[in-house]
Amino acid sequence: MQPQEPMPGAAPAPRPAAPSGRKTPNRRMRLILAMMAGLVGLLCLGGVGVAVSLYDEATKIDRASPDQVTSSFLRAYLLDRDDQEASLYTCKSGAELGQIAVLRNDMVGREKKFGTTVTASWESLTITGSTVSVDLVIAGLLNGQQISSHSESWSFGLVDEDGWRVCSASKLS
Repeated sequence: MQPQEPMPGAAPAPRPAAPSGRKTPNRRMRLILAMMAGLVGLLCLGGVGVAVSLYDEATKIDRASPDQVTSSFLRAYLLDRDDQEASLYTCKSGAELGQIAVLRNDMVGREKKFGTTVTASWESLTITGSTVSVDLVIAGLLNGQQISSHSESWSFGLVDEDGWRVCSASKLS
């Protein structure tokens, strides 16, 4: 038997269905899109990991040297007046910081009494073993202008407890 030729004007014979193992262009495109989305997701997760690592390094508490810890403690305690931040630089237990607390309370009291701003500054810190000596300059400001200033010598005792920490503060003069 020979295949019959279609008659003129007759509809063409239907084509056989595509084999079932062959992917259609639509399924192939979905697969490519899913793979690309997965790759983008992995890249984003990697980027988040890098960002977290950089943030962790940038906000790391530096307790590597006694002078750096003393300066950070003074900034937190006297300038920012942030006890929580200052505690990051103090001994885990048994800190003797009563004298520096008196100084800060005096600064706050003068601000309230005279309507001024009282600040502290320091420049050079001298390390002798586990002791740091520093001259604090206490200044009173009114409308941005300095109206008073005096200097006090202080000694800070530190211990190395998983990094240096301030354990005592004593006014020397």
